[in-house]
Amino acid sequence: MKIEIREVSTAAELKSFIDFPHSLYKGNKYYVPELFLAQKEIHNEKKNPFFKHAKAIRFLAFEDDRIVGRIAAHVDYNYNEYHQSNVGLFGFYDVEDKLEISKALFDRAKEWLRKQNVDRVIGPFCYSLTTDTGGMLIDAFDSAPVVMMTYNYPYYVKHVETCGFSKEMDLFAYMIYTRKASDKSVKLEKLLSERLLRNGITIRNLDKKNYKVEINKAKEVYIQAWEKNWGFVPPSDEEFTHLGDALKAILDEDFAYMAEHDGKPVGFFVSLPNINEITINFKNGRLFPFNIFKLLLNKKKVKRVRIALLGVIEEYRNKGIEAVFYAKNINEARRRKLIGGEASWILESNEEMVKGAEKLNGEKYKTYRIYGQDL
Repeated sequence: MKIEIREVSTAAELKSFIDFPHSLYKGNKYYVPELFLAQKEIHNEKKNPFFKHAKAIRFLAFEDDRIVGRIAAHVDYNYNEYHQSNVGLFGFYDVEDKLEISKALFDRAKEWLRKQNVDRVIGPFCYSLTTDTGGMLIDAFDSAPVVMMTYNYPYYVKHVETCGFSKEMDLFAYMIYTRKASDKSVKLEKLLSERLLRNGITIRNLDKKNYKVEINKAKEVYIQAWEKNWGFVPPSDEEFTHLGDALKAILDEDFAYMAEHDGKPVGFFVSLPNINEITINFKNGRLFPFNIFKLLLNKKKVKRVRIALLGVIEEYRNKGIEAVFYAKNINEARRRKLIGGEASWILESNEEMVKGAEKLNGEKYKTYRIYGQDL
């Protein structure tokens, strides 16, 4: 059958673009559908602040008028300016197990990127490198992803590599089981907290009642703490607020902390309840009419969390702040009798975070890969 690639240009086509993975993964017990409303907003170029400094196009692959694949290509001009690079990106890549479909999708995406005058493409990212999901799962296909992490079939790896892509960077996920977590930081929490306090450093829970102020403080830390990480680009105020707004509904104050030195934010930590344990059963990712209540009522019944954000300004590292963050997280997980938490994603090049996860007896159990190719 001939493969036809069509640009997504109407609301109906965008709906098909968002919904395609539901049919592709039908019957796969590890697949977690993305929430439709959230995906619709991500692609809304008037509402998503990412598009104030970026450009994107989306494609659907058809075989005999049946959708068999999808992909997006985009250029983040802020990223290229910050890194003095000329890179394009791909994301939202999903495809049936036919190599010719992947080749057709990548050929069309790369054709568009060349017209944007970029000389290299990396991905998958959906969309931003620093505030959105990214990475292709290359192992451990026998477990469901946690909140805001991806899942894909094993054959995706063969497809992208056959299409000329090679490894750019690996992202690790560590599972820290509550019963196996190291007690060292837990036993030292009080001592470390007292020592930090003598030096004017306090650690407290985030306050959702004062959320806008908290988001601004977190952004201040984020920009300084992440600036040396691979792929980092400073998010705009609008982008970080947009991310904060997206997380607010599921944020649990008992798993979110802020470190301050004489009132100045110097570190923050966020573990997110793994709502994927709930949404995995939401048909086609729809919240209404009843699933919204299932989500709200069951949020505190999940058995895992995802350690999603941990940042400490460089001059305040290795003073005990990170240890207290982990101790508080472990104690709360034990109080609730949780199975554990996934620390993800952690760049393979981030030696401090890798060592931190391993010191907690974390088990590296998943690897996600970012691929690259010169155009």
